[in-house]
Amino acid sequence: MTAVVAEHDDHHDHHDHGPEKGILRWIFTTNHKDIGTLYLVFGLIMFFVGGTMALIIRSELFEPGLQFVDPNFFNSMTTMHALVMVFGAVMPAFVGLANWMIPMMIGAPDMALPRMNNMSFWLLVAGVLMLASTLFMEGGAPAGGWTLYPPLVLQTGKAFPFAIFSVHLLGISSIMGAINVIATIFNMRAPAMSLMKMPLFVWTWLITAFLLIAIMPVFAGAVTMLLTDKFFDTSFFDAAGGGDPVLYQHIFWFFGHPEVYVMILPTFGVASTIIPVFARKPLFGYASMVYATGAIAFLSFIVWAHHMFTVGMPVAGELYFMYATMLIAIPTGVKVFNWTATMWKGAMTFETPMLFSIAFVVLFTMGGFTGLMMSVAPVDFQYHDTYFIVAHFHYTLVPASIFILMAAGYFWLPKWTGNMYNEKIGRLHFWLSAISVNILFFPQHFLGLAGMPRRIPDYAIQFADWNMVSSIGAFIYGFSQLLFVYIVIDTIRGGTGEKVSDEVWEDASKHGLEWTLPSPVPYHTFATPPETIPTEHF
Repeated sequence: MTAVVAEHDDHHDHHDHGPEKGILRWIFTTNHKDIGTLYLVFGLIMFFVGGTMALIIRSELFEPGLQFVDPNFFNSMTTMHALVMVFGAVMPAFVGLANWMIPMMIGAPDMALPRMNNMSFWLLVAGVLMLASTLFMEGGAPAGGWTLYPPLVLQTGKAFPFAIFSVHLLGISSIMGAINVIATIFNMRAPAMSLMKMPLFVWTWLITAFLLIAIMPVFAGAVTMLLTDKFFDTSFFDAAGGGDPVLYQHIFWFFGHPEVYVMILPTFGVASTIIPVFARKPLFGYASMVYATGAIAFLSFIVWAHHMFTVGMPVAGELYFMYATMLIAIPTGVKVFNWTATMWKGAMTFETPMLFSIAFVVLFTMGGFTGLMMSVAPVDFQYHDTYFIVAHFHYTLVPASIFILMAAGYFWLPKWTGNMYNEKIGRLHFWLSAISVNILFFPQHFLGLAGMPRRIPDYAIQFADWNMVSSIGAFIYGFSQLLFVYIVIDTIRGGTGEKVSDEVWEDASKHGLEWTLPSPVPYHTFATPPETIPTEHF
């Protein structure tokens, strides 16, 4: 094994059998690890761009009255913050993890379609840059919320067609990435790895990829209909011409609800990978986790109108969507109990990846409970379009998706770089994040129940105290993320100076093929498929 490491280190330093040297390497690369790195770095940059927009929102809401920005720009910030975080940060970061880890986990040399892999990344960059450019156009960026509801979004100025086209580019990028994931998993697994022997991360990404292929064309169709309504005198959503704005809501949420699971299913996969390693036990109920993931994905397609309880649908429709939504709690509960059972009586240690994973289980469960509250149609009339909704979906996205992305960074960064990160700063980052994220979002439940509407720059005096608390939490959370950037850069440059073993974590090789490779990972992952596979993950 030492010979392999030595031979690899020489290649790692000089890129003898890599692509172009210098900047061209990153532009033209078709290597899954390079493209994974590009996605992850881009996602991290966009996380801070979107986070800056969130801090503008929270600055304005620090106290009642209009302080810093005009109402239209405030609404642009709420719209752009969501679009940047969803399409620019969370989704690309998980695609980055998929690019890095799926070939390593299934014993493949690379992704199945490497040139398309490169193209899908650069289409993502083009789409996000086009979206960001709308901030500088006459009339400002879209200000109708990330849902782009008509008729409000049709009042957007010159930026409107650019925003629509950016959505198309982002959708094409996502579909190409999804096709690549499916082709890789179905065709390039090690011979000994049947579908029911794949790691959970691979399973969750396989199901996510099918979701993406199914929903992105729906969103593309919806925004194209918006485009023709504005420029070609169609009336899909214009009541004056016989259209119906509620039709847009149905089409959008048929995309939008599964989209939420596009961001959360890979999260489940990463948690199911990390928790067994630090509990030193196999994952509890592997098969039930696979089936629960499939059930969540299926149910996500038939619950879309729970976002629309207040549009005046028939009682029968409200009852159906209410009960269908409640059903999602069952497979989700299976997952939460399985993670808990995996930790139960395990020989647990609490390194930074495990801390973030445990926080994910606890806080995501809180977000799930508020989701169950909102599924009850009669009371959703009070919650709808208040800060209670904002609190709910941020609990399912920030301490869930973002925390697990952080956990994945700490978990695999030593494997990728060959260097150990600074554990003390990692734990400081965790505790600052875990405390401040609750200071930020928990008070928003109270604001929503008291009746504070979302997407407003000014509010009544009775909401002042909790808004101030929430904004303080936002700034602590935002600035504490700079510690993560420091750790990533420091680890790449050498970290603690401690070189990690191939396994990195104790007995990790029992849980996945990636821990049998040298650290850092060689440029070509598996020249020949591995003969045997670990059995601890199923």
